[in-house]
Amino acid sequence: MINSTDRELAAGRLEKIAQIVRQKRIVRVTELCRDLAVSPATIRRDLVEMEKLGYLNRVHGGAVNIDGRLEEPVFEDKAALAAKEKQKIAKAALGFIKPGDSIFLDGGSTILALAGLIQNKTGISVVTNSLIVASTLSGEGPSMIMIGGEFRRLSQTFVGSLTKSMIGQLHVDTAFMGTIGLTVREGMTTTDPREAQTKELVMSSARQVILLADSSKIGKISFVRFSLLDEVDVLITDSGVARDELSRLRKSGIKVIVV
Repeated sequence: MINSTDRELAAGRLEKIAQIVRQKRIVRVTELCRDLAVSPATIRRDLVEMEKLGYLNRVHGGAVNIDGRLEEPVFEDKAALAAKEKQKIAKAALGFIKPGDSIFLDGGSTILALAGLIQNKTGISVVTNSLIVASTLSGEGPSMIMIGGEFRRLSQTFVGSLTKSMIGQLHVDTAFMGTIGLTVREGMTTTDPREAQTKELVMSSARQVILLADSSKIGKISFVRFSLLDEVDVLITDSGVARDELSRLRKSGIKVIVV
């Protein structure tokens, strides 16, 4: 039998969960267990109830704000986030580039860090849809092909259906990709369907796909999926990834490198 005290405790817990989800936009069950000092079973029951009431959306391992998406910061702000981690990830990615390779560089801020490391390298060919990456590589260094299309100011990339004909004619050795969100269940997600379409096209034209994603992206879900994890060969991330999340990623079958 549930008494009035239990009901009051449950109601207070639901309100706290709602506040946390509104603030963080996405939370894990393990985080809520720690913050509220209750069992995973209790949190899962609470999330089921709150989803029925329309307070949140449940996802694998946690919950997201009711709009179900992460917002994308402007590129300058994005580049400033986790800058040290992104440099470490970029240095690890550099080891996958060999003389004579053709590579695709996506429009993410971690990819930009990689572009900075190869701007004086010769003997490789770079394809990119990123205006900022192209600017970084516009001096002496790799040969470069710029993919055109609809210009998306937020990410400073060219995206959409107009990119299809050009990408369809190219085949690269390695595509270095970024993402806004990454989970085992939902795969890789981003904020814009046009961006997602272009990313999907690029990955299908690459012999190998390497995802560069700092730990702030892991366990997060954005608006639209552009690929499941089985399309990724290697994930390079930093040591901030939660242990349980890292275990799930490795069990999914992709190679995970932590720097």
